Amino acid sequence: MTDARAIIATLRDGGHPGREDLRWFARGLASGEVTDAQAGAFAMAVVLRGLGETGRVALTEAMRDSGKVLRWDLPGPVIDKHSTGGIGDCVSLLLAPALAACGACVPMISGRGLGHTGGTLDKLESIPGFRTGLDEAALRRQLGQVRCAIVAASADIAPADRRLYAIRDVTSTVESIDLITASILSKKLAAGLQALVLDVKAGSGAFMKTETEVEALAQALVSTANGAGCKTSALITDMTQPLAPSAGNALEVIEVMEVMTGGALRTRLGALTAALGGEVLALAGLATDAAEGEGLVTEALESGAAAECFGRMVAAQGGPADFVDRWPDRLPSAPVMRPVPAPEAGFLAAVDGFRLGEAVVHLGGGRLRDGDRVNPAVGLAGLPEIGTEIFRGLPLAVVHAQSETAAEAAAAAVLAACRITPGRPELPPLVLKRIAV
Repeated sequence: MTDARAIIATLRDGGHPGREDLRWFARGLASGEVTDAQAGAFAMAVVLRGLGETGRVALTEAMRDSGKVLRWDLPGPVIDKHSTGGIGDCVSLLLAPALAACGACVPMISGRGLGHTGGTLDKLESIPGFRTGLDEAALRRQLGQVRCAIVAASADIAPADRRLYAIRDVTSTVESIDLITASILSKKLAAGLQALVLDVKAGSGAFMKTETEVEALAQALVSTANGAGCKTSALITDMTQPLAPSAGNALEVIEVMEVMTGGALRTRLGALTAALGGEVLALAGLATDAAEGEGLVTEALESGAAAECFGRMVAAQGGPADFVDRWPDRLPSAPVMRPVPAPEAGFLAAVDGFRLGEAVVHLGGGRLRDGDRVNPAVGLAGLPEIGTEIFRGLPLAVVHAQSETAAEAAAAAVLAACRITPGRPELPPLVLKRIAV
């Protein structure tokens, strides 16, 4: 008879629990039959011993199946994207409506800000009235009518992961590729996806900094998702600097609207949206290859079709019906806007993305403690790209803050995060590597 102690002992001794053992453990996490102590011991054993590829697939499927798994009858393939998180990364807000405009259906289950990185749900909630907590009936209705929705995970989606994630956070067992993979994919695959593209970030603004760590995670995610029956590929992308010129919830929505309605496609944000969209459209059979898919996403953004889908999604989820036409009037703004003068001339050579992200959090744009309210208006705007010529006394960025004191602290953080050199540096490529089975 399966029990938690036997599964933990097998892992402790270097063995691999069977598929049914892991299914039992996931059900026990969801039901409470597995205690906190046993869950912590299991997580530590996985960190120290590993599960192997077969075990990683089995744990992912078990955690996916610990709750509701959605099934769809829709006119297009059900697809999605996941990012491991970065600064100024608002791709989801562009990509979901662009993919819908290309004939896909996108039930995007997203998260809130984590650590120094912003959250898709927090960004959307800077739009007045926008609701991210849809029940299943509302989600199904919206997918049928609009083809896309960006929502929070309901309590019955991968409950085993919710329990194990909280325990990992307090037992120093977060940094395990097996557990990270199962956590990310169990929630995504519970949405009933047919294809998934992964954006795995590398650099100073990412959670994982080294090329070896990032590639190992990307390989694990791709092999596990495909092993669990979902066509998946990944792009390893640059996060040595913010993806968009702004960091902060409403400020990033502004960047999204500039791309969708203002023709700002020739930016790193627009380019990465098209690249990721091309990958997943090809996986889903809506394009013959990633290059054709990239062209389809670009056309959806340039033609206004993506903006139309975005507007319908905003209205369906409680936001203003005229948001696409009136977005400058609809988003909140901060009372203090303070330029950060450059201390010297030269070229921007490097950016500490982690420090910029922390500056946004301390402005109130993220959470220092669980339950903190997020101020949607604050953040950093006008951030230059690496390689930009800098002139002494002209702004390196503009701080949007609630008070002069907060603005002063953020300005100091921006100066500390930016390195200026006399010579122009080489620009890092946006897409570093593609990972596929």
